[in-house]
Amino acid sequence: MSGRGRLALCAFAATLMAACSMLPLVDPAKWLVQAAFLLAIQFGVGALGRRVPLPRLLTVVAQALVVLVLLTVAFAREQAVAGVLPGPQAVRQLTDLLTAGTDDVSRYAIPAPATPGIRLMLVGGVLLVGLAVDTLAVTFRSAAPAGLPLLALYSVAAGLSDGGTDWLWFLLAACGYLLLLLAEGRDRLSQWGRVFAGAAGSRGGSSAGLEASGGRALAPVRTGRRIGALALGIALVVPAALPALDGGLLTGSGSGGAKGRGGGTISAVNPLVSLQDNLNQPENRQVMSYRTDSDSPGDFYLRILALDQFNGNEWRASTRRLQDVPKRLPTPAGLSPAVTVSEVKSTVSASRSYRQTYLPLPFPAAEVRVDGRWRFEEEGRTLVGDDGETTSGAQYTVTSLDVQPTAEQLARAGAVPAALLREYTQVPDTLPKVVAETAEEVTRGTGNAYERAVKLQDYFSTDGGFTYDTSVSSGTGTAAIARFLKDRKGFCVHFSFTMAAMARTLGIPARVAVGFTPGSAQADGTYSVGLRDAHAWPELYFEGIGWTRFEPTPTRGFVPSYTLPDAPTGDTADPARPEADASAPEAAAPSASESCPAQMRKQGECGQTAAPGAAAPTDTGTPAGTVLGIALAAVLVLVLPLLPMCWRLRARARRLGSSAGRTPADTTARTLAVWREVTDTAWDHGVLPDDALTPRRAAERLVRLGRLDTEAADAAHRVAGAVEQVLYAPEPRPVSGLAEDARAVRAGLGVAAGRAIRLRALVAPRSAVRVVWALSRRRAALAGRLRLPARPAWTRRPSRQEG
Repeated sequence: MSGRGRLALCAFAATLMAACSMLPLVDPAKWLVQAAFLLAIQFGVGALGRRVPLPRLLTVVAQALVVLVLLTVAFAREQAVAGVLPGPQAVRQLTDLLTAGTDDVSRYAIPAPATPGIRLMLVGGVLLVGLAVDTLAVTFRSAAPAGLPLLALYSVAAGLSDGGTDWLWFLLAACGYLLLLLAEGRDRLSQWGRVFAGAAGSRGGSSAGLEASGGRALAPVRTGRRIGALALGIALVVPAALPALDGGLLTGSGSGGAKGRGGGTISAVNPLVSLQDNLNQPENRQVMSYRTDSDSPGDFYLRILALDQFNGNEWRASTRRLQDVPKRLPTPAGLSPAVTVSEVKSTVSASRSYRQTYLPLPFPAAEVRVDGRWRFEEEGRTLVGDDGETTSGAQYTVTSLDVQPTAEQLARAGAVPAALLREYTQVPDTLPKVVAETAEEVTRGTGNAYERAVKLQDYFSTDGGFTYDTSVSSGTGTAAIARFLKDRKGFCVHFSFTMAAMARTLGIPARVAVGFTPGSAQADGTYSVGLRDAHAWPELYFEGIGWTRFEPTPTRGFVPSYTLPDAPTGDTADPARPEADASAPEAAAPSASESCPAQMRKQGECGQTAAPGAAAPTDTGTPAGTVLGIALAAVLVLVLPLLPMCWRLRARARRLGSSAGRTPADTTARTLAVWREVTDTAWDHGVLPDDALTPRRAAERLVRLGRLDTEAADAAHRVAGAVEQVLYAPEPRPVSGLAEDARAVRAGLGVAAGRAIRLRALVAPRSAVRVVWALSRRRAALAGRLRLPARPAWTRRPSRQEG
């Protein structure tokens, strides 16, 4: 096998190995077989084009056209011309599939189903990356930059896999890239011919050739392999050894422990930063869905955990003793038999992208049926994953208690046990006085703890002039609470934490729950919970009722019925209360968006703008012509700046790659082409050509202005001498080694020039202006022929030779 063939095979293997990192994203993984087959055809076309040989750019264009045809046959055969050619209908079909694939990616959790749109994105992406790798590594023989598209492919997989992928996929991608580099190194060394290590390189004085002798690899090859293995080992070991990197590049989705980020959702110990990130997501990606027989879905909050310690810097959950999950959870603390309670059964399905150590449950849960290793914490009534267990893909059934206290029962609540009162009314000494003073002022004139709690809720939600804004910093310390009371702007974290702190200053036991609001109702009777349903709310304790939810955050969640005026009973099915409607927030109305602030309207917090069940306007999507125009503009923006470099590389390969001809004319043409390459290379490095000089004087000028060293200067003079020989000798004779001399001159110019000049010579070569000159001459010639056609022979005056 030739060196270039071996390089192409390694490029194919490297692309396929990097594509394996996408396997965990889609189920089933049959798409990879299809991608491998089409990728093999694409690489085969490239190998055939290089063998013809076609110009490099034509080879790349041929491969790109083949990619388009392959995608058309695979995904739009019925709309294609003759079942193969991509006509307008086929292009429209591919565009529609890409649009559908984008929607599927945002809708499905990982692993997503292999819908046609997702398969087109995967297969098309692999083919495009393969085209880039083959172009860089094989067509232009530069394997090092080919690592960029391979890295991009792995990075997409790592990003979609919640910030990391399994170490095996990284190892495969890295090994593929190293294999490509080794193949290129071997190909470069083989171009030197039979290279021998010499006596110093072999025992017993025998020479060890690189390939022809069949001996061991040369020292440079062995050194390269060792460096590659060492680099790969460092990439694997160092990130795992540094705790600050949180597992580094190779970390998986995490165990969902206390320090895990939970797949982009609320984390277990400090959920505040990720909660704010979730609320600001442009897409409300679904994290779980559930079905319930509750009569009041507005009260169906999914609670993750309770934060019950406030040290002045943050609210956090206490460390408590865990036990096995009992078949029936204990009766909630403080709940009296006199309170109306009904049981609600629900089934919950968490997406695979939602990785959380704490199991979201309606509060208070009475019975939980879930597979896996889970432990029960009684005080907070939460289930905690054990030994890396997370909610990823969990499906469980919950029986919860729908506690329906009346306002009268809450107002006549008994005395709180001393131990509980002492623990849940603690506030730090650094708490600003304004917190307690504001609490006293807001609740002035109330007669019991329940009335004070309702006054606090109304102060934040309606009476105090507070604004819901997720752009505010999510600080939760005493300074953040004081700033919130002053600026009166924040989101659920600020409302819940501030109300809990104020309740504690009034002697009411309080803590903060973190979880999700009920979500949105679906047509099939289920409810969908998304990232932007993440929420925090205060829980206050009343003896005889237990821990009771309040909702101080305006425009978010559902206000409990027992806190509404004129609500003496726990009937949650009252149609006069908009918060009992599962399909819309409390203040939702057709004109809500008109009076809603821009910030809230952007976040989708203004409720519905149309009656439930109204058909949404049909969106036909972006027209295919617009998509093609944007794609063409993007290609032009990316390709046009690279055209001078591509032309220059092609011209150099053509001039230096031509073989010696058999005729004197061939010898002359080849020698002059090498001389043109030398003068153009000098021009690219800032030495302007001077056609008035003889080749010898031009070489002297090049050596002087280009500051060439001895070896490069001798090479320039040899090329100039060859030019004079073919121009002035009676019979031109071929001169060997001219291409090597031209390369030596180029290397000498690069050494003498600075980094900026070398980069300019590569990316924006000055000699590329010859293309413009040639086009101008052809245009002028064409214009002359169109304006002055040749005269017939019989009308011309005969010359002396003709006469």
